[in-house]
Amino acid sequence: MSAVIGPTRPFVLIRHGQTDANRDGVIAGRTEARLTKAGRSAARALADWAWPAPIALFSSPQHRARETAELAFPGHEPILLDGLRERDWGRFEGLQVTDAPPREETPEGGEAWLDMIARVAAALRVAQDRAHGALPVVVAHSGVVRAARRFAGGSLHGPSPANTTPYLFAPGPGGWRETMLHKKDNRWIA
Repeated sequence: MSAVIGPTRPFVLIRHGQTDANRDGVIAGRTEARLTKAGRSAARALADWAWPAPIALFSSPQHRARETAELAFPGHEPILLDGLRERDWGRFEGLQVTDAPPREETPEGGEAWLDMIARVAAALRVAQDRAHGALPVVVAHSGVVRAARRFAGGSLHGPSPANTTPYLFAPGPGGWRETMLHKKDNRWIA
């Protein structure tokens, strides 16, 4: 993965709110899944967090991510970046998550994992450039968080990122680190 050059400054990634597909255990990579009532409620709860000022808000153009961004950050217009879309799972779209092939395999008619990692890295670099010094806050998908974990030196086999949970990615002395953020702990803002 050393050939992928990702972002160089801290950024926050948030997986969209729970969708009908998440709830039902269905693969909805490029499929337009809809937020559930619980997903919309959790997205609205993010609006009560203490966020650093200023932030620059970015989102996948897919409906579930856009709606989450709009509910979580009222008053901010998200900048849509196509590179933040979820992975295309090809013929596996609409099937049960348990039927998905291993992540590192290219699904028939779908997107290769290494192509997705490169696409996400490029999109995050664009977000950092367009943030003009503000903290990029990105609302996207599980696969986008997994791709960021991979090019930041983590494993693709870790736990699925939780819906509507912010993850701070920050470079450090030993490389990148990922921190799951909590509303009550706002020391990361300083």
